[in-house]
Amino acid sequence: MKNIAILGSTGSIGTQTLDIVRNNPDLCVKGLGAGRNIDLLEKQIREFNPELVSVQDEADAADLRARIADTNVRVASGMEGLIEVATMSGTDMLVTAIVGMIGIRPTIEAIKAGKDIALANKETLVTAGHLIMPLAEEKHVQILPVDSEHSAIFQVLHGEQKKEIAKLLITASGGPFRGRKYSDLQNVTVEDTLKHPNWVMGQKITVDSATLVNKGLEVMEAHWLFGVDLSDIQVVVQPKSIIHSMVEFRDGAVIAQLGTPDMHLPIQYALFYPERRPLGGDRLDFRRLREITFEEPDMETFLGLPMAIEAARTGGSMPTVFNAANEAAVKLFLSRKVSFTDIYKIIRSSMDRHKLIENPDLEAVLATEEDTRQWIESRW
Repeated sequence: MKNIAILGSTGSIGTQTLDIVRNNPDLCVKGLGAGRNIDLLEKQIREFNPELVSVQDEADAADLRARIADTNVRVASGMEGLIEVATMSGTDMLVTAIVGMIGIRPTIEAIKAGKDIALANKETLVTAGHLIMPLAEEKHVQILPVDSEHSAIFQVLHGEQKKEIAKLLITASGGPFRGRKYSDLQNVTVEDTLKHPNWVMGQKITVDSATLVNKGLEVMEAHWLFGVDLSDIQVVVQPKSIIHSMVEFRDGAVIAQLGTPDMHLPIQYALFYPERRPLGGDRLDFRRLREITFEEPDMETFLGLPMAIEAARTGGSMPTVFNAANEAAVKLFLSRKVSFTDIYKIIRSSMDRHKLIENPDLEAVLATEEDTRQWIESRW
């Protein structure tokens, strides 16, 4: 029996993780962390009977306690609650499916407690990779990627040596606005932006895919996960999301991981690595597959990618500014307070005003995030 805890259990990755649990009786859910979707969390509690759950606000925690008074499940709240779920005794792995920088502290504490990490929280490595990866090595903890692109690279590299890598090739669908120019993006709506052509994801990540911020974050994450220089990571557009990513080796061979656009596979691979288990769902039918096409990303239109690469190359606290500004900008966009292209302007302004911290510790990372967020809230 493998015991797991899940942060972000009511979100897209969290609910799909629970699909995997339903089909594998040797997985046991001991802890759940969620935001404010108390109705869904109550259903999850009654189905999976965890020992501990945590929610964002104490008021919601009180409501949930009243609802599940007939169970033995304990309810916590806030950051303390997330950390308690992340570090609870008796668990082998933490699935970090929570969105945003709120996931950093629980992930660090889980690593200190010796838990393997199934990582779906990009912000953890984007802003604190210089802290996370050495800590994981010190504690002999596995960081297993859940993002489809990083899972693909991880699968390709299984059994290979790092010194043989020449280049990582991260694929992108191009999002719903692929082929448009910057002027075409001025008046796109929230509804237009959330119509991803291939993947079903949460709102924030779907917007990030449309701006290509998501690919920038993935470049930063890949740099830390695989120890590859930024100059050796390339983004290519593969519109059908059939190839999830590729690795070029120094002898010229390129190995790709292919599959349908379904997150259940990378989630299950992380949960059971190195074992591959049967998994239902659609399969690629190569008798019907006529072509796989590639394009270069349009970095003059989709400014999220070049700004992310700039932030990564600057290093220090700049990736935190980039990520924090994007989080705040996407929130404003989803609330219809700013336009789609304002997301780029907010990120650019935030990076330009920031005074770089060369080697930030955790407190400096979190302080930089807070400063950036407050500055944006005061202006927009």
